[in-house]
Amino acid sequence: MLNLRSPLLAAARWLVPAVVAGLAALPAWAVELVMVEQVGCEWCARWNDEIAPAYPNTREGQFAPLRRVDLRALPEDLEIARRVNFTPTFLIVDDNREIARLEGYPGEDFFWPLLAALLEQNTDFRGEKR
Repeated sequence: MLNLRSPLLAAARWLVPAVVAGLAALPAWAVELVMVEQVGCEWCARWNDEIAPAYPNTREGQFAPLRRVDLRALPEDLEIARRVNFTPTFLIVDDNREIARLEGYPGEDFFWPLLAALLEQNTDFRGEKR
């Protein structure tokens, strides 16, 4: 009869620490940039053209990944400070709780510094000056 316990224990001795180390290395995306949008929003479309392609590759995008939600179907688990009236509205959320917001899209030249300032003021984000 084969003794399967010995190879399994040996594998577990290296596999469990490797899995734990791998999980610890994953980013904890507690902070997100939630974009509240709606169909037909001209400024949302402009943001999609000017910012969206680059966003995931920026320091801001890596720190606060983008999550899109529809104005008329806000997730119940999203705790917002007050009603969202305009699209796009960008909410900086931490563990699904709003900590800051940017209402409207001010254009590419103003969006980046405003977003960086909101992240720096409300999180531990430290961005580079553009």
